[in-house]
Amino acid sequence: MAPGLDFSDWGAMETRKGTPVVVKMDNPNYSVVEIEDPDAAFRPVEKSRGKNAKQVTWVLLLKAHRAVGCVAWMATLFWALLGTIKKRLIFRQDVGMASEKLGKGKLLFTVIKAFLVISLTILAFEIIAYFNGWHYFQNPSLHIPRTSDIQGLFHLVYVTWLWFRADYIAPLIQALSKFCVALFLIQSADRMVLCLGCFWIKYKKIKPRIEGNPFKSNDVEGSGYDYPMVLVQIPMCNEREVYEQSISAVCQLDWPKDRLLIQVLDDSDDESIQCLIKTEVATWNQRGINIIYRHRLIRTGYKAGNLKSAMSCEYILAYEFVAIFDADFQPNPDFLKQTVPHFKDNPELGLVQARWTFVNKDENLLTRLQNINLCFHFEVEQQVNGVFLNFFGFNGTAGVWRIRALEESGGWLERTTVEDMDIAVRAHLNGWKFIFLNDVKVLCEVPESYEAYRKQQHRWHSGPMHLFRLCLPAIITSKIAIWKKANLILLFFLLRKLILPFYSFTLFCIILPLTMFVPEAELPVWVICYVPVFMSFLNILPAPKSFPFIVPYLLFENTMSVTKFNAMVSGLFKLGSSYEWVVTKKAGRSSESDLLAAAERESKTTNQLQIQRGASESELIELNRLKAAPVPVKRVNKIYRKELTLAFLLLTASVRSLLSAQGVHFYFLLFQGVTFLLVGLDLIGEQMS
Repeated sequence: MAPGLDFSDWGAMETRKGTPVVVKMDNPNYSVVEIEDPDAAFRPVEKSRGKNAKQVTWVLLLKAHRAVGCVAWMATLFWALLGTIKKRLIFRQDVGMASEKLGKGKLLFTVIKAFLVISLTILAFEIIAYFNGWHYFQNPSLHIPRTSDIQGLFHLVYVTWLWFRADYIAPLIQALSKFCVALFLIQSADRMVLCLGCFWIKYKKIKPRIEGNPFKSNDVEGSGYDYPMVLVQIPMCNEREVYEQSISAVCQLDWPKDRLLIQVLDDSDDESIQCLIKTEVATWNQRGINIIYRHRLIRTGYKAGNLKSAMSCEYILAYEFVAIFDADFQPNPDFLKQTVPHFKDNPELGLVQARWTFVNKDENLLTRLQNINLCFHFEVEQQVNGVFLNFFGFNGTAGVWRIRALEESGGWLERTTVEDMDIAVRAHLNGWKFIFLNDVKVLCEVPESYEAYRKQQHRWHSGPMHLFRLCLPAIITSKIAIWKKANLILLFFLLRKLILPFYSFTLFCIILPLTMFVPEAELPVWVICYVPVFMSFLNILPAPKSFPFIVPYLLFENTMSVTKFNAMVSGLFKLGSSYEWVVTKKAGRSSESDLLAAAERESKTTNQLQIQRGASESELIELNRLKAAPVPVKRVNKIYRKELTLAFLLLTASVRSLLSAQGVHFYFLLFQGVTFLLVGLDLIGEQMS
């Protein structure tokens, strides 16, 4: 029932007390006074009793002037804040770069300017109206609404809103919320099954093992009899920060030199970076490492095109396996000895995937949250699928492929930005099996800035949906078992790549905030509290040191669903950003092996003149200049305030649903308004940066 809004008793006096007394005086010079209360005669006269219409006009005009002036002052302050941000950006970067980026927010600044102009116009109109005497009280034909009329109008509007909200808005939200809750429970059940499978693997100590000793004990120098031919590829593009440590780590792999070839596949368009990489390759080549440098003239297809071009060389026919490492990956020297022997006596094995570990996982809050997700991905998803299904998505790096498996599956294709998942699906459809080695770890980096992380997540969530559109006919017509087709379509693609970002965005970023304004569609406590917290605990189990960050992890993952949902939609419907590839920025963090090899790199620098005997003096001067070029100072980029603010927005909506019965709904609505204001301010700051 709608609350009553009868304000007629607000201005009423207290309950009348005492006995009315009437005093009459015979003297006609005195008036008749009626005393209803002993203190009535001594009460002060109401201040508004002696006011006329002109005084009320003055008061109203002054209040209007103050209100408009306050709005104009706020707009001026806001504009000054934006100007300060703009100056900081111009001082920090080139003026041309700042103007180019500020052009993206042209529409936003146009709206702000229009708001400021309208505010000043209203203020000027009020001043002119006052000095010209255009007071609405002096217009006899103008109807002045009474207080009761205004109250009745507000009451009618409020009752109409309640009726419309209960009959039309709430049922739609409830239907959508029930659908999303069902998807949420299905996805939670899938996570539970994966976690139970991981516990079973730990309990039974199930893991791939190498039978016997694959190498001869007397083959210390590496005669090559038991060592297959291995090709190592390092695809990179403008990787100034990490190229040296990556090449150094790969060149120190413990494998016979005559059975190993390293390809540095450089797609850089910066000539200075090309020169540095060429010099690094020449340095290791002088040390007896079989390493070559390749650069494409026509850079098409991103990483897939780079790998495809490298595999087209004739000398590849002599090699049986290929190991792939991205530019920031630093394998241990025994990597090949821990992975390649698994292929022996296992002709159906096509891929051996190693686990990632991160040198900068404790750099900031963003890297800690990424470590939680990736630890669950490798420890639970990849390991369980590898043990029970012999299939999982190739991670694109830190893996060894059988070259024949790549060739029979169609090789590298340039049709999507997730070429690693593409080749894994096609190899699975051709009957090849995969092995995941959770004990073999390769050092790498995670993005330290939110911008780099957001672009990486966009590619990781748009590519699978684009690939699903392309692979669906091949999956349906393939000759694999029905349960494998169902696993690919229902679990691998739909549930984990489409349903997860859809329900997370819809349920926690749309429906949950809407319940603050439509309480009839409130979500149950177990949906917004108990189940998400329990699932977050399961996600954090593979990284137990991250338990203090469970609340930021839960909130940030929900807010990141906006980016993931946008990427999923762009990939599913093949929008313009579905084929967008931006190289993830690296910071060049050093591993322990790099620190131990610091002295060796120093000696390499001193012996550079002897290594580059064929170079002219001018070339050596230019090389030294490139080496001595100052590395750009890394900006400390924590999580953007927008993401944390939106996270607290969701937290507020959750708490309000628990405390709405205590009558604190208004305060949470007020906090919501302030939160939305902060989000808007930070969006402006993001557009300008």
